Amino acid sequence: MNKLNPRQHEAVRYADGPLLVLAGAGSGKTSVITRKIAYLIEELGIPGRHIAAVTFTNKAAREMKERVGRIVDRGKTRGLIVSTFHNLGLNMIREEHTHLGYHPGFSIFDAEDAKALLQDLMMREASAEAGDELNDVQMTISSWKNAMRSPAEAYSKAADEREQRIAIVYKHYNEYLKAYNAVDFDDLILLPVQLFRDNPEVLAKWRRKIRYMLVDEYQDTNVCQYELVKQLVAERAAFTVVGDDDQSIYAWRGARPENLAQLKDDFPSLKIVKLEQNYRSTSRILRCANTVIANNPHVFEKALWSDHTIGEEIRIIRCRNEDAETERVATEILDQKLKNGLDFRDFAVLYRGNHQARLLEMKLQAYQIPYRISGGQSFFSKNEIKDAMSYLRLMINPDDDAAFLRVVNVPRREIGPRTLEQLSHYARSRNVSLFKALGDMGAETHVTEKGLDRLRRFAHWVDKTCERLFSEDPIPVIKQLFTDIEYEEWLHQHSGSPKQAERRMENIWYLVESIQRMLDDGKGTADEIGIEDAIAKLVLRDMMEQREEEDDSDKVQLLTLHASKGLEFPHVFIMGLEEEILPHRSSIEEGNIEEERRLMYVGITRDRETLALTYAASRKQYGEKLETIPSRFLDELPEEDVKWEGLGDQDKEANQKKGKATLSALIGDLGL
Repeated sequence: MNKLNPRQHEAVRYADGPLLVLAGAGSGKTSVITRKIAYLIEELGIPGRHIAAVTFTNKAAREMKERVGRIVDRGKTRGLIVSTFHNLGLNMIREEHTHLGYHPGFSIFDAEDAKALLQDLMMREASAEAGDELNDVQMTISSWKNAMRSPAEAYSKAADEREQRIAIVYKHYNEYLKAYNAVDFDDLILLPVQLFRDNPEVLAKWRRKIRYMLVDEYQDTNVCQYELVKQLVAERAAFTVVGDDDQSIYAWRGARPENLAQLKDDFPSLKIVKLEQNYRSTSRILRCANTVIANNPHVFEKALWSDHTIGEEIRIIRCRNEDAETERVATEILDQKLKNGLDFRDFAVLYRGNHQARLLEMKLQAYQIPYRISGGQSFFSKNEIKDAMSYLRLMINPDDDAAFLRVVNVPRREIGPRTLEQLSHYARSRNVSLFKALGDMGAETHVTEKGLDRLRRFAHWVDKTCERLFSEDPIPVIKQLFTDIEYEEWLHQHSGSPKQAERRMENIWYLVESIQRMLDDGKGTADEIGIEDAIAKLVLRDMMEQREEEDDSDKVQLLTLHASKGLEFPHVFIMGLEEEILPHRSSIEEGNIEEERRLMYVGITRDRETLALTYAASRKQYGEKLETIPSRFLDELPEEDVKWEGLGDQDKEANQKKGKATLSALIGDLGL
């Protein structure tokens, strides 16, 4: 889209004050942001290094950066910040770590690292329901951090004894993170906000650095992110935020669509530009999306329109049960692919919860339809694999502090945060790694005798294992490593069921086999590698996997409605349009239907050409077959734009006909 429409043009050229761009789905907001960056640099002469554009995913940041690179001379964009909120926060912490009391080389705990630490703390607090409560505790602490609530404040404002208990865990959790010279994901925003509040000089420095700020997906900001933006722009009010309150679907992780309305209060001179022209979908799809979302209250009114054709009716397909539903989706994909000469990648199947994908996967496999699940957990992000990789990293480099800290107490060796903090301080004063510091005589004056003894026993074992790893056949040594630390027993103590523990241990043996294969592959050739290289290769693979993988192969896309935001597909199926699925049961109980309706809106607007909505008339729950109620959102769609299927007895007959037609097409396609 080279040519900007009038509203987009207005949004790009307005730089006289604060600006809110209300951008509907598919209205070309990325074009607006990238063109605006170009306008600020080329027309207004603001150096690239003084502009920051912030978004929520690495993918969006990469795309934005690439687009800017195509339209602005590279020399002018030097120093331009285009990143996620968390990356911006990380850079701030790196630069200001001394003000925050951190040492260089601090670790970042991801959700799994944080979970393991919390689990350990809760077991220590002798919380009986540690396993059941774990996710809830993690979410509560995360929401407190996002709302900028300290442990002391969380404790004093606790609604009940449970919250008090979580506030105590929160306090210890923060202490441990500090002892490990580590931060968690939420800290990446919270710590800069706290630093700027407490240190006006540092804030002034960053305000000089960032003279113009652009924020994408503003409706997804939480309290803490809003505060960070406000701190940085408060002086000049030179900013553009882009958002759509109708696509705010992350309240469960602290997002506040109210932040859009809040802007008006905090910046009274705020200008609002609405982008309502949609470049993605047919007119009919947009009419349906507008009609559904109109049932929500709005601070800002807008209505999407398109100059595309009217397009096909939206199909609502009733299926007998969940098996018939997945069968229908699978055969429809095959049918449409063969009849219309489409690719598998042209289709996306969206659903409310990940559990809905299991049955669908089985069905797609049965029909040999290739698919890709978005947002599934990668092998290297599993907790047990991260433990194993940290042990292996430590074996080839005992000075890897992050690996040392991850495994020094996994399985537990009764080494407390105080001991680690003492060791850490001593290591920093000597400017050596934690491992090296253990060998120093001076450590005895800094670390308690009991703690030092436990640490040295661990270090001695690491030394011995390292020695064997490089002098013997490495694979038996690695296997012995997991036996020595009694890792399997530890997994049984920390898993939900024996089955889960066995599965996790199998993952470890799969990793060991992978190392074996890497060593065997090059044997006797010029490509022969040692154990160090094999582990280094795996570490690199891990890092690569952590980047959002781009898979452009020809596969049907399966993803949750949440994960579909920002994406588009030619042909979309949304499954499970039933009460208690979409809208979700918990939202019905809490009276929070508005967010579920926004989720429906996001689902509808992912589509470029055809949309099919499916539901099951009955579904098995807890071994019992129960009748379902079709989703209220189906009734909110305009009658003239939808076509109902599967309501009569002819359903079976129609399916048989369709099956025969698909078979004939397939035979024709194969030239039989």
